[in-house]
Amino acid sequence: MKAFIHRLITRTIQRKLKTSPVVAILGPRQCGKTTLAHAIMSQIKESVYLDLERGSDLNKLQEPELFFSLNDDRLICLDEVQRAPELFPEMRSKIDRNGKTGQFLVLGSASPDLLKQTSETLAGRIAFVELTPFLLGEVSEVSPNDGVRSIWLRGGFPRSYLADTDIDSYEWRRDFIRTFLERDILQLGASIPPLRLERFWQMCAHMHGQLLNRSSLGDSLGVSHHTINNYVALLEKTFMLRVLQPFHANVKKRLIKSPKIYIRDSGMAHALLSVETHNDLLGHPVYGASWEGFVIENIIGTLPGWNAFFYRSVAGAEIDLVLERGRRRVAIEIKASTSPKVSRGFWNSLADLSIETAYVVAPVDSPYPLKDGVQVMPLSLINKAIADLT
Repeated sequence: MKAFIHRLITRTIQRKLKTSPVVAILGPRQCGKTTLAHAIMSQIKESVYLDLERGSDLNKLQEPELFFSLNDDRLICLDEVQRAPELFPEMRSKIDRNGKTGQFLVLGSASPDLLKQTSETLAGRIAFVELTPFLLGEVSEVSPNDGVRSIWLRGGFPRSYLADTDIDSYEWRRDFIRTFLERDILQLGASIPPLRLERFWQMCAHMHGQLLNRSSLGDSLGVSHHTINNYVALLEKTFMLRVLQPFHANVKKRLIKSPKIYIRDSGMAHALLSVETHNDLLGHPVYGASWEGFVIENIIGTLPGWNAFFYRSVAGAEIDLVLERGRRRVAIEIKASTSPKVSRGFWNSLADLSIETAYVVAPVDSPYPLKDGVQVMPLSLINKAIADLT
């Protein structure tokens, strides 16, 4: 029996249930939303769970006003809420009539932008929380000897990470990709041919960590750059793609304006590229970019409140990740080598942005100083180091 893995976002959800009538846990399919919801509900005396993909549960909501009234004093959890947007007005009516916090816990596999009716109908009554697949800090507690290697290769989707073998994990991810393209996208109302979207997704995997070139992608697929924008937005809003925006500082430099793209889950990127084992990854051209994306997701996923960018000037000065919170600014360079070296462009970037605190995240065992204000840091310690700055 697999050990229960505690999710770092749990306390945030519990706190928001005490301050908001509705809390929405959003994240990709199969990332653990349902398991987390059941864990939270087990600590609440009165609660009821409905899976809106199950016909018997949908039947209970044929008269939603009556069902909500019968469960007026319970926390009502609605899973895959995007399947029934017609419930939102009824939820609002119950919320306004009851006037209490912690009335609904809803789970969805699309961003608030795709759940537009939710945002409009429940404005001022709903708090959104994003749940990612497993992060390194979450699995380290139950697999302390596993290190970074397994979750980097397999990614953080629970069934992928917890699979018995790397091949079992890889096959699960390939099945996930097929289901996502052939069923999940259609359920969200998108009318993109699955084979075309799969090809686009694979092209994004090959461009992992590179600047988004809409014209090149459009030429390869035979579509306009406007269509490419729609594809990017769809994968971004279903939590499959991260679009990292450039940092535009008030400096006298010509700066890159295009964003960079990453497949958010490293294991999913590897499956799209047919990388089955760690040996395959070691010999693949995406090796360095894969590590970069994996590090970025783990940092952003555990540091809420920080805005994330990259920095690159036309002259070549570059920083992989710039984090900003208020007046605090931190630079992070990401290297896949155990003996990391940084370029002159990194030091020029620190000067351009007047950054005094910087880190080089690499697969090293322990931190050590590289220069005043710059430390080489293992991924397992970087989030605590940054959190201690605030």
